[in-house]
Amino acid sequence: MRVSSSLWILSILTCSCFFRSPGGESAPEGYTRPNIIVFYVDDLGFGDLSSYGAKGVQTPNVDRLALNGIRFTDAHSSAATCTPSRYSLLTGEYAFRNNAEILPGDAPLLIDTSKFTLPKMLKKVGYTNGVIGKWHLGLGSGEVDWNGKVSPGPLEIGFDYSFLLPATGDRVPTVYLENYEVLNLDKNDPITVSYNKDLGQVRATPENARYVSDKQHSETLINGVGRIGAMIGGKQAWWKDEEFPDVFTQKAYSFIEANKDNPFFLYFSFHDIHVPRLPNERFIGKSKMGPRGDAIVQMDWITGQIINQLKSLGLEENTLIIFTSDNGPVLDDGYADFAVEKLGDHQPGGPYRGGKYSSFEGGTRVPFITYWKGHIQAGVSKALISQVDIMASIASLLGIKLEENEAADSEDLLPALMGQSPEGRQYLLEESYRLALRKGPWKYIEPLPDGVELKPWLLKKNVDLGAHDIPQLFNLDKDQSEGINVANDYPGIVQKMKEKLASIRQGSNQSNGSIVNE
Repeated sequence: MRVSSSLWILSILTCSCFFRSPGGESAPEGYTRPNIIVFYVDDLGFGDLSSYGAKGVQTPNVDRLALNGIRFTDAHSSAATCTPSRYSLLTGEYAFRNNAEILPGDAPLLIDTSKFTLPKMLKKVGYTNGVIGKWHLGLGSGEVDWNGKVSPGPLEIGFDYSFLLPATGDRVPTVYLENYEVLNLDKNDPITVSYNKDLGQVRATPENARYVSDKQHSETLINGVGRIGAMIGGKQAWWKDEEFPDVFTQKAYSFIEANKDNPFFLYFSFHDIHVPRLPNERFIGKSKMGPRGDAIVQMDWITGQIINQLKSLGLEENTLIIFTSDNGPVLDDGYADFAVEKLGDHQPGGPYRGGKYSSFEGGTRVPFITYWKGHIQAGVSKALISQVDIMASIASLLGIKLEENEAADSEDLLPALMGQSPEGRQYLLEESYRLALRKGPWKYIEPLPDGVELKPWLLKKNVDLGAHDIPQLFNLDKDQSEGINVANDYPGIVQKMKEKLASIRQGSNQSNGSIVNE
């Protein structure tokens, strides 16, 4: 049974009146229907902000959110890769339930249009919803015609406006999609995209590319950079990576300005700091870490610009901001951009082992900040939080009753997000190429099932995957770097964690008893 914190939130508000929303739901009046902005950064590690200990780069705009809001130290993306995390954020459901994995650029829409989603939920109480930036959740229903109406997509799962990178920066198609149509498309130069055949496209080589990329990222040369997948045509519509900060920021400005008088939800999904890292020229050299560090500076600038607009429109005190990342950090991810060579003493994952793709803490433990001027008191929280919990927590804030089959894996952690309680989740699931489970200081990583092998593309990644054929158990209070596997010393805890994972797989998100030291 779901437990709501909406009664709790009423106690901190000055008005206890209620309004009847267009969808018929009852919710508190006034600031209990704030604007909501989720800043969703790509591949930003736990240690990649100066407020989280970064070295070699400064992030003053995000740091102000952290200084004046709640800075969480044990909050997690739902998965260690992008598509699964985005799926969970928007559905309140673990991605493995839909076999969600990193998608090719021409994949069909991953979220079923009948599924209850975060934007659909907000629509019930009168919100206008926008998504701007990286999508990577699929579009259409297969064999997309990029020269016509691209549907279904974000508008079919609850958004009212979308301006997208259809997949991500290292994949074709390298065009903007506004609502249903490719922006600036010349119908006399149609787009053709394929992920399974050669279209005669120009490929990236060491001679013609701005920097060297691996074979996978060299299939099509766009803006002097290799990309995954084959694409020809549509040249007038091709993006320039260096223009991302201005293009996306202007689209956010327009959306906020158009909806300033009514509650809105903006899912602002950064491309930064994903590869290829091609920051605008005014950010080049602003860090000590080359393109990756400069992309972090660029991300911080964009965040600051949007917050400044909120201030100028008088919306800051009526806007709840959640700032976080889709997974942990990665340095070398297919392009030779000196991310490793120029790292210095910076630790992208902070003190935690692993990063993107990994089952270790660095794979999902990410920056997570909540800010709401006048409503959230500044502080630091150790509460155990998952991004999958955002949906149920916002529902609680708005007085929306979720049915048992809606946001099924999302827990109402509103008091923790508002900084009024140190309590977070009892159990936290971490998804990567396998599942891991947290409870208090204990971290269990399951082995791959017999007969299941690591995927070839994953083996090629220069990341710390660790052992994959044995159960692993770590006590993070004593071993935060997950260096000592104590599974053999605590077989009872291993068994209980294994049983809990099995119950989660079967659809149960309820506690099955406490785990104690043996």
